[in-house]
Amino acid sequence: MKKERRYWDTDCFVAWLNKEYGKADKCKGVIQEAERGTIEIITSTLTIAEVLYLKEHKKIVPEKAEQIARFFENKYILPIVLDRYIAEMARTIYWGSNIKPKDAVHVASAMKAKIIRFDTFDKDLITFSGKIGNPALIIGEPNILSQENFQYEKRQNPKK
Repeated sequence: MKKERRYWDTDCFVAWLNKEYGKADKCKGVIQEAERGTIEIITSTLTIAEVLYLKEHKKIVPEKAEQIARFFENKYILPIVLDRYIAEMARTIYWGSNIKPKDAVHVASAMKAKIIRFDTFDKDLITFSGKIGNPALIIGEPNILSQENFQYEKRQNPKK
């Protein structure tokens, strides 16, 4: 069975690791599917460092170092090395679209890995969905409902 491959930028990892209200729940379905072996989460090696502090998020403290290291060692998380090719591609993306440099690294990484689905909570980046890449990246929030969330949704909205 071929696995779905999704790119996660740092925002998704921070939301999951910090259990951010309204975001971690959206990540949960993707994580559960990855644990089942149906999804691979691709990310840049930049994420491993960037996850420690992302603007407008709670900093991850040194006491969580082991937890973070173990999480990134999951077999369903596949890091892409930030190499010269990706860095130069990111520079071109920045100049061509004005996507912030770190975000451009993530976009370039997804493009190099030929990933079509790019998960993020970054509203500015989401505006580029369908407008960058060949084939165009589909950029949006993680959107797989976990079974628990699905049951909750059905109880809250029985007509669905």
